[in-house]
Amino acid sequence: MSYTLHQLRIFTKVCELQSVTKASEALFLTQPAISIQLKKLQDEFEIPLTEVIGRQLYITDFGKKIEKLALDILEKADGINSAADQYKGILTGQIKIASASTGKYVIPYFLTGFLRKYPGVNISIDVTNKTRVVENLQENSIDFAMISVLPDNLVLEHVPLIDNELHLVASAKYPGLPKRMTPKQLENYPLIFREDGSATRAAMKHFLNQNQIQVKRSMQLVSNEAVKQGVRAGLGLSIMPLIGVRTELMLHNIKIIPMRGLPIRSQWKLAYSSGKQLSPASLALLKYINENKEMISEEHFGKVDF
Repeated sequence: MSYTLHQLRIFTKVCELQSVTKASEALFLTQPAISIQLKKLQDEFEIPLTEVIGRQLYITDFGKKIEKLALDILEKADGINSAADQYKGILTGQIKIASASTGKYVIPYFLTGFLRKYPGVNISIDVTNKTRVVENLQENSIDFAMISVLPDNLVLEHVPLIDNELHLVASAKYPGLPKRMTPKQLENYPLIFREDGSATRAAMKHFLNQNQIQVKRSMQLVSNEAVKQGVRAGLGLSIMPLIGVRTELMLHNIKIIPMRGLPIRSQWKLAYSSGKQLSPASLALLKYINENKEMISEEHFGKVDF
């Protein structure tokens, strides 16, 4: 066998994205370069790693087995590089974070100073919904998760970062809205929901059910940004995290409608699996955040007047 680490990295990226085109974009390589390296890797095996049906690329069962082994090999190879750098006094490594959608407004501020201090560390952030974040934790495919609600089925350690508040919000120009509302009055307005799997959607649905609110008009949008733009445009009302609408509140494009039972409060946390063997880079990140989180929170997430 004479396959290379470069070929394995390309193959695992193709497996992850299920596409040569997307892998080429992610790795900043041309599609022909990706295809050549895949062919060279395939030539090492008599059993197909991939197959194309129609125009869709699929990974064979054998390919999935090789992918898993390749990821283990690449992790150990990266560990060798990190060990060498640490011996020279340089902190390096890769940290993978999966963040719930709204967490993207929080996590960058807790990473900026760390990356300036340790320029040899690379951090990747996958922004998705809570369901997928939990799946990543279960699969042990990430180092940390940025979430506001800890799942009951996993044993996790976590570092609390900032408070998370969900408020009823509407366009500042929405006609005829009272200054305060009762939960029952929500039945008179169209409501905008996040997609299934979102923690914000789950909290909003729980609040509506708890107050026996019959939703008569609604729409579903697939990201916090889309919901925010829908609210701002006057399409309807929604219950949203304060952290995601801070700018719009300060610009008076969106307003908060006080309501009994709101805000819904939780806390943004950086979580990781209990017992996980954290890399030196991950341990350094935890240390940095614990030492600086109060200063970061005060500087970037102070009280908003509304």
